[in-house]
Amino acid sequence: MAKPRGKLVIISGPSGAGKSTVVRKLLEECPLPLTLSVSATTRPPRAGEVDGRDYWFLTSSEFAAKREQGEFLECKEVFGRGYWYGTLANTVSAGLRSGKWVILEIDVHGAMSVLQIHPEAVTVFIHPGSVEELERRLRQRGTESEANLARRLQVATEELAMMHRYRHEVINQNIEKTVAELCALLQQYP
Repeated sequence: MAKPRGKLVIISGPSGAGKSTVVRKLLEECPLPLTLSVSATTRPPRAGEVDGRDYWFLTSSEFAAKREQGEFLECKEVFGRGYWYGTLANTVSAGLRSGKWVILEIDVHGAMSVLQIHPEAVTVFIHPGSVEELERRLRQRGTESEANLARRLQVATEELAMMHRYRHEVINQNIEKTVAELCALLQQYP
């Protein structure tokens, strides 16, 4: 008997909402056959990052060739730093064919692009509850200049305005509760 086709899960939310932490714990704790889609990027690997696990690290010309050949479900240059990020269509389709629930942790614009191809995707928007809380979290990190912080908050405000385009909204105020809520939410899908 053939394996049932997997499901596509899109998780978005502003920077600082805790998406990556939630997704990492969801992968560890939720009993569904979840897998995180590995994105491609043109940025160089950071210390400890592994090609194919953290990202598919591509040269600018490799990335451009894949873009021209239509190999991405979505891609864009992020935060004007000159680096491209994207979701490879073949990575997603291979996971779905194998019965996995493929998680895309992508921004709202990427999500809207993917939904044009995969309107059946389960979409979840994660946020901290308010722009003020988001700013508090970003400041707490201590990794952003005031200019970068202002830009992230502007982008976050634009992303929050797109929240209504998602099937589900999850407010991340407590990681354990958020992971449990998200797992229960996904288990509702046959």
